[in-house]
This record gives sequence, structure tokens and C-alpha cells, in this order.
Amino acid sequence: MKFNTLHRIGLALACAVVFVASAAAQTGNYRLSQGYTHKNLTIFLIHGKDQNTKANIMTLQEAMERKLFVVYETSNVNELEVENLSKTQDVFIQSGDIVKGGKQDRVLAISIIIPARSGRVKIEAFCVESGRWEKRGGEDANKFDSSNDRIVSKDLKIAANSTRSQQEVWAKVSEAQSNLSKNVGGDVKAGPSRTSLQLSLEDRKVVANIDEYVRHFARIVDGQKDVIGYAFAINGKINSADVYVSNALFNKLWAKNLKATATEAVSLSREVRLADPVKAESVKVFIADSEKAAASERKAAGKAKIVKREDKENVMVDAVDEKSDLIVHRSYVRKN
Repeated sequence: MKFNTLHRIGLALACAVVFVASAAAQTGNYRLSQGYTHKNLTIFLIHGKDQNTKANIMTLQEAMERKLFVVYETSNVNELEVENLSKTQDVFIQSGDIVKGGKQDRVLAISIIIPARSGRVKIEAFCVESGRWEKRGGEDANKFDSSNDRIVSKDLKIAANSTRSQQEVWAKVSEAQSNLSKNVGGDVKAGPSRTSLQLSLEDRKVVANIDEYVRHFARIVDGQKDVIGYAFAINGKINSADVYVSNALFNKLWAKNLKATATEAVSLSREVRLADPVKAESVKVFIADSEKAAASERKAAGKAKIVKREDKENVMVDAVDEKSDLIVHRSYVRKN
């Protein structure tokens, strides 16, 4: 199934890999795969041409594990600073990436490419742990230790990217923890910080319950060199979609994204009886309708411009590099 959704990049971003499309010109042909279904989760792969061939891109998780990237605590709940220490490689931060540590665990609220030797760059964030404002255990209160997970519900995506409300983010974290507790057979709130979403995602019951989903879907991308994104539905309802600049970058993000998707499916697994899987045609309509909504723009920290399209049903967010006017990430979320 083919559809035109994103722009063809006409200029290469000089210091960073570029995502998905140009904000100015559009000519891309994309197609949706069949739906891959396991229990209450259906995943669709989005196929298209690579829009960038640069190979010097790391994910935030990869860069932090290699000690080439630092996320600094600023004592400002809604703004952190990041620094790429690599001399040669750029780092991609995805909206929804959770960073663990500091005075409170945070979720980074925009997608952005941080170039090599960046110096300190301000970036928007929200707290995904309430109450704590001090060092936790052996962690460093002045910086963050890891970024192994992404936020795990579409309501959290909307709270961070659309309404941009800290109170709503906290409320949706609590809701996600409650849903997980009901569906994995016990409380997932951790003793060191019962409000921490990250610690809940590390709970052994959560990990055990999502493992079956992860094992079922992990290899659906194997051998498919043109997959640049994915969409998914839970309990017979369309949820979200994301598209990336290349198959190589998509593959780097796949494990982290799949883990978050599987966690959301588990958290909602007893909400309703299993519904008929969503069809690809419905996902195509969801994407097309999202792109028709009225747009609003705002400037964000980190030299990014955010373009949001929203109506009663959907919200679509583009993170645009101001210098090149190129989109670095496009995310779609169905509200209801």
C-alpha cells in the first residue's frame, strides 16, 4: 500500500543526520506492510527510501553507554542541558526518551540531533518522577546515568508533546503505573522511589510480561532494508506511528521502541476482550487525516522549531531544525 506522507530532503544537514523530510518540498512514496499481530498488539512497518546516507549517528542510549554524551541536571524541572563529547559522531535524541538519575528522572520532550563536539545545549524536559529532589542511591545528582527506555503510553506522549503540562505528565505516569500493576500481577512501584516511571519499567514482573511480545515482534524487521518507521494498534484501536530518516537509524531504535510499545500493550491487555486487528487501510487514513489538521508553531530549546498539527482525533508533531528547515522527527498519535 503506497501513500505520500513526507517530504523529500533536497539539502543535506551539514552537521547532523536528518529525519524523514524537508519542510519545504514533498515527493515521497511510502507503503504500509501487512499487520503483524500478537495478542492485543498489531504492528505495521512503514517502508520507504532512505533520506540520508550518513552513518555517523548514535542513539542517545548508545552514546550514554559509550560515555560520549552527558545529560546534566540543571535544577530546572523542565529544562536540562546535554553535551555530545564525540569528535566525529552526531547523537539523535527522540522525544519520549527517559533519562535516569539526577534529582528526578526526566523525559526529554523534543526530538533533536546534537552534533559532534556540541558544547552544552539546552533541551526541554518533563519530570517522570514526583517528590524526589535529591540523590538516589549511588546515582549522580548532577547528571543522568542512562536512557534505556521511552515513555510507554500515548497519553504520556500527548501530555509531553501536545498539552505540555507537568501536572498531566505526573498524572499519566501514575495512571501507567496503575495499569501495569493491574496487568502484571502486583505492584510495580519501586521502594527507592514509588513515583518513578523508570523504576517501574525495570520491575521484574513488567520485564517478564513484555518479553513474550518482544520475542514475537523483534525479528519482523529482519532482512527488510527499506523499513523506516512503524505504526501500531492496541486492543483493535490505532495508537501511534513514527517515521525515521533511514533504515539504519530505524534499526538502531527498534529495540527501544518495541519495548515501549510492548509495555503499553501489556498495560492495556485486560482493558477489553481481544478485538479484531486493525487493517492497514485504517492506519493509512489515520496518517492522512493527521496531516490535514491545522498547524501551529513554536520555538523550542536546542535550536528547534516544533510544528504541531492537531484536531479532535489526532495530533502530529514535527521537530524542525531551524537552520536547515528540515524535519528531524515526525510522530503521530491517535487521541482516543
